[in-house]
Amino acid sequence: MMTNLFSTFDPATTMKLSMNWLSTMLYLLILPMMYWILPNRPQMMMTMISNKLHNELSLLLKKNSYGVTLMMVSLALFILINNFMGLMPYVFTSSSHLIVSMTMAIPLWLSMMLYGWIMHTNHMLMHLVPSGTPAALMPFMVVIETISNVMRPGSVAVGLTGNMIAGHLLMSLLGNMTIKNMIFLPMTILIQMMLLMFEMAVAIIQGYVFSVLSTLYSSEVNYEITL
Repeated sequence: MMTNLFSTFDPATTMKLSMNWLSTMLYLLILPMMYWILPNRPQMMMTMISNKLHNELSLLLKKNSYGVTLMMVSLALFILINNFMGLMPYVFTSSSHLIVSMTMAIPLWLSMMLYGWIMHTNHMLMHLVPSGTPAALMPFMVVIETISNVMRPGSVAVGLTGNMIAGHLLMSLLGNMTIKNMIFLPMTILIQMMLLMFEMAVAIIQGYVFSVLSTLYSSEVNYEITL
C-alpha cells in the first residue's frame, strides 16, 4: 500500500532510461511567444503576472533593484509552471522533490551570504545582534541568529516540497480507496475535483511565497544590493 502510494514521487521507473525529469523543462517548448504575429492571450497573461510580481517584490526591497526582482519573478514563474504541470495526468511532479527545491534555495541563499559578508561585513555583523540586546545575551543572540540564518534555505525548500506532496498524497490515497470500493465513486470524484481546485491555488501560492521569502532574505543582506 505504502509502496504504491509513494511510487508517484519516485523519479526512477522500471525503464533503463527514465525521462521523468524532462517534464521540468517541457514548458520551454511553449514559452517563446515572441515569434507570434500578434500578441495572444497567454502572452498577455504572462506579462500581466510578471508586472504584478515585479511591483509586489519591489515594495519589499529597501532600494529598487530590477536585477533582484527579475531573478525572483523568473523563479516564481518557474515554480508556478512546474506546479501546474504536476497536476496534469502522467506528468512527473518535479517540484514535489526536495532535491529540486534545495537546488533553487541553496545557491540563491549562498550567493546572497557571500555578497553580504565579502562586500559589507560590518552590516552583516550588525544583523547578528539586534538593537537593544543586553550585553549578557549577545553571545546567545549571535548563535541563535546564525542558526536561523543557516536554516533559511532549508525552511523555504521544505515548505515548498511539503505543501506539494501533501495534496498529491491525499489525492493518491483517495484514488486507491475508490479502486477497492466503487460504491463511493461519485463522492470521490466530487472530492477529487475540490482537491484539484485546492491544489491549483496551492501551486500559485507556493511560487509566490518562495519568491517573496527569497526577496525578504535578500533585502536583509544589504539595503544597497544591486545586480
